[in-house]
Amino acid sequence: MKREKTRAGIHNRNTFRVISLGFLLLILAGALLLMLPAAARDRTVTPFSDTLFTAVSATCVTGLVVRDTATHWSLFGQAVILLLIQIGGMGIITIGLTVARLAGKKIGLWFRGAMQDSISAPQVGGILNLTKFILKTTALLELTGALLLSPVFCRDFGFARGLWYALFHAVSAFCNAGFDLMGVREPFSSLTSYGSNVYVNAVIMLLIILGGIGFLTWDDVVRHRHHFRKYRLQTKLVLATTAFLIVLPALFFFFTEYAGEPVKERILHSLFQSVTARTAGFNNADLSEMRETGSMTMTVLMLIGGCSGSTAGGMKTSTLAVLFLAALSIYRRREQVQCFGRRIAEDTVRTAGAILFMYTGLFLSAGIAVSLIESLPLMTCLFETGSALGTAGLTLGITAGLSLPSHIILMLLMFAGRVGGLTLIYAAFATGGETARLPMEKITVG
Repeated sequence: MKREKTRAGIHNRNTFRVISLGFLLLILAGALLLMLPAAARDRTVTPFSDTLFTAVSATCVTGLVVRDTATHWSLFGQAVILLLIQIGGMGIITIGLTVARLAGKKIGLWFRGAMQDSISAPQVGGILNLTKFILKTTALLELTGALLLSPVFCRDFGFARGLWYALFHAVSAFCNAGFDLMGVREPFSSLTSYGSNVYVNAVIMLLIILGGIGFLTWDDVVRHRHHFRKYRLQTKLVLATTAFLIVLPALFFFFTEYAGEPVKERILHSLFQSVTARTAGFNNADLSEMRETGSMTMTVLMLIGGCSGSTAGGMKTSTLAVLFLAALSIYRRREQVQCFGRRIAEDTVRTAGAILFMYTGLFLSAGIAVSLIESLPLMTCLFETGSALGTAGLTLGITAGLSLPSHIILMLLMFAGRVGGLTLIYAAFATGGETARLPMEKITVG
């Protein structure tokens, strides 16, 4: 039994190492391609530090940039960025498995297990069908989003350019990346020029939500349709928590941040900030004008992120839900954590606590470090580090002007946020075997 557990631990560790190494190689390849003169509009070589930051941000579907995507990069450079976003959003293992199947290679047990770990699937069985479902769903939703956006963008930028803009923003929104091409109007302006356009905002928000709730959730919904009781507990938690994290912050923003605006813009801006904060990275209003309470609320939302098995980053909504339910069980003096008539495993609660501790530690320590390095207000720096770690891509306008050490910190946070902090730890350290039970002694907390 112990030997089997050791083999399983080695298998998992190797899987996590492959995932981490795959992202690193993709980032390096993207950075080198973006250094080519053809990637820049002025046909010059972009410094490696800038191309590396851009490649990390695109692969980790974040959206933080040091060069405006529309004005600095050529069509070739933008295509490289979009490809990095697509591969990073779907996952290295998903793309690798797809290429292997197209090449006619047999998919072994290791590859199936790696795919299971990559998308947090509940079991190995049916993983190939799930991969096919992911590809079809991604293509369908991204192309539909592009078609919906094309009338507006073709009207504003011309037919050919409008189609490219529609496809770019549809992929970026579905993958929760936050990269945009609106710098042709004003550098680093994101979607502020469409801040009062209900149609564009609605399409972008819908794509963000669809990409952020996860492929496993979509698979469950497609299988069981409107029969909510048949959904897996994971799906129920994801849908309930996502709805809560959209509505409640939107109400907060409506009554605190945009009180002086007309009702239509007030509703639109409040709802959009609530949706985009959880790892999407677009903004339809100037975030630097927000109060500290609004900025802090958005920072928390960025850290929470999207859902497991999705294109989004962050701690994940299921982590928040499990921690909330665990606290609720303690308040009610219940021995078991339960929800929707099901009991949640104790190791899931422990893992959720470890994730919260890890993200909080990285977020605070990185924010303090950037604040000390740049001599900037701590709250402003925490917003940027929260955005990087949650792979959100929102910024208060300081990222482009930061020094190289701060950029390195943000790149490390983006990588950890996309690959997953626990994945990096599992990749670095071997899984230990079971140890003998030690004497237990109670410690008073609280």
